[in-house]
Amino acid sequence: MSNEPANTSNEEIPRGNASGFVKYFKNDFVSGLLVFLIALPLCLGISLACGYPPIAGIFTAIIGSILATFISNSELTIKGPAAGLIVIAIGCINDFGGPGNTDAYKAALAVGVAAAVMQILFGLFRAGILGEFFPISAVHGMLAAIGVIIIVKQFPVALGVVDEHGKTPGGEPLEMLREIPHYIAEANPAIAVIGVVSLLIMFLWPVISKKLGPLKVLPSPMIVLLVAVPMGMAFDLLHAHSYVLKGHKYQLSEQFLVDMPDRMFGMFDYITFPDFSALAQPKAWTWAMMFFVIGSLESMLSAKAVDLLDPWKRKTNMNRDMLAVGVGNLCSSFVGGLPMISEIVRSKANIDNGARTRFADLWHGIFLLACVALIPTILHKIPLSALAAMLVFTGYRLAHPTEFIHVYRIGKEQLAIFVTTLVVVLATDLLIGVAAGIFLKMVIHVANGVPMKSLFKTYLEVQDIDDNTSLILAHESAVFSNWIPFRRQIEQIGLVKHRNLIVDLSNTKLVDHSVMGKLEEMQRDFEQEGLTFEIRGLDALQPLADNAHAARKRGLATMRRLTVIADCNIEEWLENNFVRLGATGFTSIPCGGSGRSQLEDGASASQLKVRIEVVLPNATCEDILSFLRQEVLPVHQVTACVETVDVVRRDHFDIAVSEVHQETTQH
Repeated sequence: MSNEPANTSNEEIPRGNASGFVKYFKNDFVSGLLVFLIALPLCLGISLACGYPPIAGIFTAIIGSILATFISNSELTIKGPAAGLIVIAIGCINDFGGPGNTDAYKAALAVGVAAAVMQILFGLFRAGILGEFFPISAVHGMLAAIGVIIIVKQFPVALGVVDEHGKTPGGEPLEMLREIPHYIAEANPAIAVIGVVSLLIMFLWPVISKKLGPLKVLPSPMIVLLVAVPMGMAFDLLHAHSYVLKGHKYQLSEQFLVDMPDRMFGMFDYITFPDFSALAQPKAWTWAMMFFVIGSLESMLSAKAVDLLDPWKRKTNMNRDMLAVGVGNLCSSFVGGLPMISEIVRSKANIDNGARTRFADLWHGIFLLACVALIPTILHKIPLSALAAMLVFTGYRLAHPTEFIHVYRIGKEQLAIFVTTLVVVLATDLLIGVAAGIFLKMVIHVANGVPMKSLFKTYLEVQDIDDNTSLILAHESAVFSNWIPFRRQIEQIGLVKHRNLIVDLSNTKLVDHSVMGKLEEMQRDFEQEGLTFEIRGLDALQPLADNAHAARKRGLATMRRLTVIADCNIEEWLENNFVRLGATGFTSIPCGGSGRSQLEDGASASQLKVRIEVVLPNATCEDILSFLRQEVLPVHQVTACVETVDVVRRDHFDIAVSEVHQETTQH
């Protein structure tokens, strides 16, 4: 089976209606089966990491797949539990008594119901646009922090570390980071072998599978189970016993396996109802707000990402999707399930496996239901360390080192926001961390000249160019905190009235990184409606980094001016090479003079020379200087000097910026 997206050139847009169910049955059924193979171990692992019973994640995925299919119009998203909510869930469980405490579990379910009601109201009152408020760097910093927390929390589970009471060690993230050497020293070798092998499979299988033909469709989580379950049986984890290795005695038993029903249809014995008396405690509402804010934000970001990956570019109604998630969470929390979101990893797999409509999500849930209802005793043989290894890998992907590099390339100020959010989340909690990132971003905006009055308010001037086109002239600033009213104006004038739109940003003092990204999204929205969306004025602003998505501010751009004095007979050769290496232009002035060597030879008359001046960005200047050192100076008498200058329009001197601007205005 091919993992390539469908060829949409000659195929009508699939729709998740009755005819679509029949027409695309094979595509959706097969994709649902393959997504089920990924979802099964992840649902179990996420549940355990949250402090819920393992089957809670299965409940969530089943309910989400059934309800969301008929409520949301998102065709390719998969609804279910997500690693991003682990930190909130385990924090809530710990605050009410800790994992294994039935009262804490029931209190967390009540919190889930309260958060679900907020999400339902959020969708009904069409407040989905509020997800546009959060700056991109702060969100990525939060996700990276979640990744670090998942790694440190699951690391001892993967190694089989338990205390004298048989409990897995816990604590604050920074405290657990310091304890990693201790966890390694206290590892249970048999369990650690399963965990390490499972982790290696997660990293290596995507590379190895490309050479295995038909086997490449098998996801790495399923390969982990195919290896880890026999390993657990070989170590006889179903029966309590001990073994001695290098003088140390280690215990093995069912505590290192997933707790599942011991008979067919035993899943119904695990249905648990919320304890709503917990909502009388103020702390319950703090956790409900965290579930609501972070869960809603993650779900909307995932749904947007899936829309971009959709081969048919179908657009999700965010309010309707949030309603679906809220209803799913309400039902899930009422029976003992985890909170759910639109999940990006499984959704991406759904697309790669050739899904056409939302019924692929339904089939993945039906497979989960059949599995947990009919073969729970087989699921009981899954080692916890294998599930923990999968989550460690998930955490690594969220906090991947390339995330830091990517953010740094967009701008140093973006890296500061990213790292601040990450560190504060690790030291406190998610809401405080995101708030710290938002606050720092506002401080940076004010430092870059954004007036306080325009942080939350837009100053827009609307003009009609002709019968089909309007112009929005923006003043003061276009930043994340005033983007919502800005976006509404764009939608009202362009998408609602079905008019082409020009947005002129030349009069703004700052356009931040978040708005740069969101303007690109608006271009795609207009293209889907057969309209044009043109951005003007960015060339009048200076980017804060050499990146197309970097923030831009009004002001002078710092460049390098290279002055070369050489003999006239090599003038054309030098000019051609300067252009070849990236110069956007040059100035040549005839001049006369004598150099040191000529004066030493006794020359008194001025020699005919040429003075070539080039204004360049840093990187291009270094390339030309290397050319002068290596190819010119060894054979020609040339004088070169470099000075720093400020220019009004950077794009006049920087090919990369100029090309990006041309590409942007052509859309």
